[in-house]
Amino acid sequence: MFNDIGPLELVTLVVLAVLVFGPDKLPKVIQDVMRTVRKIREFSESAKQDIRQELGPEFKDFEFEDLNPKTFIRKQLDNDELGLKELRNGFDLKKEMAEVTDAVHGRDGDTSSSSSTSPKSSPSSSSSPSSGGTVDMTKKPDERPPFDADAT
Repeated sequence: MFNDIGPLELVTLVVLAVLVFGPDKLPKVIQDVMRTVRKIREFSESAKQDIRQELGPEFKDFEFEDLNPKTFIRKQLDNDELGLKELRNGFDLKKEMAEVTDAVHGRDGDTSSSSSTSPKSSPSSSSSPSSGGTVDMTKKPDERPPFDADAT
């Protein structure tokens, strides 16, 4: 519960408690706080037992700590009945992002690496709409721009 309190912080809390409550009332305040904490723990444990009894024998291995999403995911990754490690290792985020970027810019994913290393041979390829996002202003006004159904 108080795993992250250091010794200096603990001494500071004790000194502050002595200053606020005084040395004569401090033992009674500590007893009251401890009694309250004990009652809360007992109430919590009885509630957990009631829930386990109501769930029945099929949930005998149920742990309330598993309701924490981080604990649940960690337990499922360790179990690996679903093949989650294969999915996690097979997913390449950089490759996926590069494919999405190429699709947005209208380039083909396989030809983007070969076209960037080789010079363009035809002048018509530089005037195409998929030439890296540049627009050719020398087009005739009667030509319509390409229609993108996804953009509308």
